[in-house]
Amino acid sequence: MSETPHINIDYVAHLARLDLSEAEKAKLGSQLDDILGYFEKLNAVNVDGVEPMAHAHRVTNVWREGDNPGPALSPESVTRMAPESRENQVVVPKVVE
Repeated sequence: MSETPHINIDYVAHLARLDLSEAEKAKLGSQLDDILGYFEKLNAVNVDGVEPMAHAHRVTNVWREGDNPGPALSPESVTRMAPESRENQVVVPKVVE
């Protein structure tokens, strides 16, 4: 694309907590500039009337016979079995601080 990146590579490196050498900054700056140039090309494409989608192909669930939900426990019976519950929910130990 161009010689001068359109992006402040020092700022991006700081956000990503990366310590880049000058050679890495030059290389990544050029690569990011190429990526931004590609997005500019994509923005130029007329997409009027094109429905947004999550996949390139239509995705449907395939259910087998017997994949229907079966009997479930009531919330009251689950909270009675739990060591600790609050407001109809099971209380579990904190695993992330």
